[in-house]
Amino acid sequence: MAGQTETIISAILDQIDAGKLHPGDLIEEAPLIDAHKVSRTPVREALIQLETAGLIKRLPRKGAVLFKPTLHEFLAILEVHAKLEGQAAGLAARRLSPGYAARLEQATKACEDHAAGLGDGEPDRYYQLNMAYHGCVAEAAGNPFLLDMIKTNARKLMAYYRARYHYKGAIADSAQDHRTITGLIVNRDSDAAEAAMACHVQFDQVTAMDLLAALD
Repeated sequence: MAGQTETIISAILDQIDAGKLHPGDLIEEAPLIDAHKVSRTPVREALIQLETAGLIKRLPRKGAVLFKPTLHEFLAILEVHAKLEGQAAGLAARRLSPGYAARLEQATKACEDHAAGLGDGEPDRYYQLNMAYHGCVAEAAGNPFLLDMIKTNARKLMAYYRARYHYKGAIADSAQDHRTITGLIVNRDSDAAEAAMACHVQFDQVTAMDLLAALD
C-alpha cells in the first residue's frame, strides 16, 4: 500500500513539475486509479499527504484541486521561499565541491546559451533550465532536509515562476542573475550569495498581482 501511495504522489508531483497541472486544476481520482491500476485507498492516502504538504486542497463533494494561493498567501510563501533559496546558496558557497562547481557552471552556461540564442523564445524550455540551475545550487548546499523544503515550497509557486519567463526580458535577466550568483558561490562569498539568491527569486507585489491575474 505504501508503495502504491508513493507512486501516486510521484505521478502528481511529476505533473506539477512538467506544468501539466495548474493552480486550481481538479485532480480526479478515477484517472489515477485507472492509470496506475490501484484501488481508491492509496489514491486518497496520496491526496491526504499532498494536502498536508500544502500542495493541494480537498473540497467536500468536489474532489481535490491544486493549491491556488491568494495574493496574501502568494507573498507569504514567496517570502519563505526566498529565505530557503538564499540559505541554500549561502551553504553552497561554504561547501562547494569540485564536482558541484563543474555542474553549477554547466547549468549556468545552459541558461546563458538559451538567453543568447533564443532570447525571449521558448520560455517553458528555459524554465526547465532554470529549475536545473536552482536544483544544482540546492543540492550543492549539502542538506537534504533543506532540499526537500525547497522542492515542496517551489511547487506551490511553480506555475507562477514558469509564467514569469513569458515576460519580455525576463529570461536574459534570469540568466544574468545566475551568472552573478554562481560567481559568488564559486568565490565562497556566502553572505553575498545568500542575499543575491534571495533577491533573485523574489517578486514585487505588482508582479505578483500580474502573475496571479495571468493564471486566474
